[in-house]
Amino acid sequence: MAKSSADDGDLRRACEAAIEDTKQKIVMALRVAKGHGILGKSSKLGRQMAKPRVLALSIVGDDVVFAAAKSKGQRTSAFLRVLKYSTGGVLEPAKLYKLKHLSKVEVVANDPSGCTFTLGFDNLRSQSVAPPQWTMRNIDDRNRLLLCILNICKDVLGRLPKVVGIDVVEMALWAKENTPAVPAQNKVRDGGPVASSVVRETELKVNVEKELVSQAEEEDMEALLGTYVMGIGEAEEFSERLKRELQALEAANVHSLLESEPLMDEVMQGLEAATSVVEDMDEWLSIFNVKLRHMREDIASIETRNNNLEMQSVNNKSLIEELDKLLERLRVPSEYAASLTGGSFDEARMLQNVEACEWLTSALRGLEAPNLDPSYANMRAVKEKRAELEKLKSTFVRRASEFLRNYFASLVDFMISDKSYFSQRGQLKRPDHADLRYKCRTYARLLQHLKSLDKNCLGPLRKAYCSSLNLLLRREAREFANELRASTKASRNPTVWLEGSSGSGQNVNATDTSTVSDAYAKMLTIFIPLLVDESSFFAHFMCFEVPTLVPPGGVVNGNKTGYDDDDDDLGIMDIDENDSKSGKTSAELEALNKSLKDLLDGIQEDFYAVVDWAYKIDPLRCISMHGITERYLSGQKADAAGFVRDLLRDLESRISMQFNRFVDEACHQIERNEKNIRQMGVLSYIPRFATLATRMEQYIQGQSRDLVDQAYTKFVSIMFATLEKIAQTEPKYADIFLFENYAAFQNSLYDLANIVPTLAKFYHQASEAYEQACTRHISMIIYYQFERLFQFARRIEDLMFTVPPEEIPFQLGLSKMDLRKMLKSSLSGVDKSIATMYKKLQKNLTSEELLPSLWDKCKKEFLDKYESFAQLVAKIYPTETIPSVAEMRDLLASM
Repeated sequence: MAKSSADDGDLRRACEAAIEDTKQKIVMALRVAKGHGILGKSSKLGRQMAKPRVLALSIVGDDVVFAAAKSKGQRTSAFLRVLKYSTGGVLEPAKLYKLKHLSKVEVVANDPSGCTFTLGFDNLRSQSVAPPQWTMRNIDDRNRLLLCILNICKDVLGRLPKVVGIDVVEMALWAKENTPAVPAQNKVRDGGPVASSVVRETELKVNVEKELVSQAEEEDMEALLGTYVMGIGEAEEFSERLKRELQALEAANVHSLLESEPLMDEVMQGLEAATSVVEDMDEWLSIFNVKLRHMREDIASIETRNNNLEMQSVNNKSLIEELDKLLERLRVPSEYAASLTGGSFDEARMLQNVEACEWLTSALRGLEAPNLDPSYANMRAVKEKRAELEKLKSTFVRRASEFLRNYFASLVDFMISDKSYFSQRGQLKRPDHADLRYKCRTYARLLQHLKSLDKNCLGPLRKAYCSSLNLLLRREAREFANELRASTKASRNPTVWLEGSSGSGQNVNATDTSTVSDAYAKMLTIFIPLLVDESSFFAHFMCFEVPTLVPPGGVVNGNKTGYDDDDDDLGIMDIDENDSKSGKTSAELEALNKSLKDLLDGIQEDFYAVVDWAYKIDPLRCISMHGITERYLSGQKADAAGFVRDLLRDLESRISMQFNRFVDEACHQIERNEKNIRQMGVLSYIPRFATLATRMEQYIQGQSRDLVDQAYTKFVSIMFATLEKIAQTEPKYADIFLFENYAAFQNSLYDLANIVPTLAKFYHQASEAYEQACTRHISMIIYYQFERLFQFARRIEDLMFTVPPEEIPFQLGLSKMDLRKMLKSSLSGVDKSIATMYKKLQKNLTSEELLPSLWDKCKKEFLDKYESFAQLVAKIYPTETIPSVAEMRDLLASM
């Protein structure tokens, strides 16, 4: 067979170096191109680029071993190797196929050159993946490779794979043409076909492939065909001849079969014996199968029972552990039971009592969901234990509540019986509850646990504490208020401020009653922080969920509370850290304020007594007390100090009521002035109001002005109304009376009006009323003295609306002659008329200091009116002459 350019010794040596296996020998190596196609379809041109590969056929052992193996019928291993080129151009193994698994050789039909084929192996894991397609350089290389593969399969494996797309006869003819004569050929002794040995190319330098049809067979076939060449045209004769030969062959076959009958009988007997043995074996196997099935069932049953026992053992162990835990939870320690049922509540025993409470609380909580599994809830032992714990709880709560009620009462009784706790004659005693709170705080944690055990027990305890401490607080406030009033030295001021007597106002101004408001301030300074602290202490001591009111030693409206001892109430906040400080609710606040009312109710009466006492001494001190109360009220922001805020509001309301009472009485004194029919000059309440306002401003001291401004408004409104009523009794002198009093009001309040907005408003109102009264009075005097002059001018002005100016001199009573007569009677001796006008202005005027300003207003008013008259005369009577305005101005200036 001619050597291909694709197969050479260097390529085979490179392949042997690549596989590194000395036992395997490379028979043939060819360069190919590897391509891929879809399963069941050939790949399209250009679908995927072909890759260069080398296909090598290898066998295990050398040529001698291979030939011996063929002659002895031994199986020899043969492989198809795929090698690829690495990046350096060196061959390296890529795939390895065993030829014994080769099942199909197929030439791709879509390749017109016929150089592309696929190799199918029956041991591939995934048959869904299309096998690779191998493309040779030419048909000769394809035939050489496929012929070598088929010869190896026939000689080594004893079978041929299925060949698709290749004509075997064409392949044999090609092998004959391309195979040179080989000197060494062996025949099989038993008449079998002659097989050519596979000789290494290194020895013969030619590649001899095993022929599909031997040369002898081929010669016989040619001789046979030559025999029938001449008669091939006689179809019927040829057919008959073939039938006869076929019958002869069949007869020969039947004869040979009959000759082999003894052998067949011997074989049949052997088959029968084997059948009997097989039947016996099948019976034994069925028996063994039944026994094995029973054994499997027994084993499964044993395993099931074993698993159940193991599971039962585990469950029993877990159950014992759970029961131990449950029994431990249900056990009541004897020392706790003794403390809960019959222990003492002395201070030394409180630690044991608290520990017992904590255990009882946790035990009760442990028997409730979700701490206790719901499946345990209906157990008899759990129910009995829960009932036992409930009985312990009720017994302890009853004993503790009874002890605390008696304890609160005994503490307060002890303090009330000792007079040194209260204010005495000549000595004011500030209430000190530090010892009381210290003793109460001993039982604060007990109250916390009582709340967690039974919230309903706190109601009676709160009432007992409030009723006991209320007696103490009221006694302290009463004794303090009595001694405060007794020790305050202040002379009583009369309440008659604005009546007509002359001496009372001076006495009032000289009296100092500041000690009265100082006493009230001291009462608030001592007791308001005390009440706030008591409210805060009570809220936390009695387990109300409210925030702290005032910190210990805190400041209330700039004043130190005074209750900054280490034994203050804030220690209670640390009793139960789990309490929510911000969890207050409206219901809690309502209950707290209701309890605070029981705690502090009645103490307001002593504050009211101090307010009433201060009012009797000096009603104006209500202003100072009102400001003091406002300062304290603005500092009470906490919701839990509701009673203290209400107390301060009540005090503020009472102070306002007393002050309004004083204002009403003063207004009544003002109104009594209108009963005097003859009133001349400045009324007495005008300057007295200025004195009163000055004193009131001194008492305000920078506080809210609402109370004083309301009093000012009421005072001035009554004063002005009364002034107007009195003026109406004498219309002739009404304007004089009005402007004198309005002027006195302005003069007396000038300084205060600059700093008090409310008084400034009334000052301007009085100024307007003064100007109006002055204008009316001056106009009356001017018209009285120069009546004909200004009546003549008024008639001219009235006619100017309907009559042209040039026709007015022809009207009746307005001729030039009438004008001359009027001027002669009015302006002759005008200096005397002006002097008479001055005397009338001076007459009936009680406030001489007003005369200069009034006379100036009068001259100015007269001059303005005369100037208007002169303009009318110049317009209506241009030829007439009258005294000029300048002459009249000089005359007025000289007087």
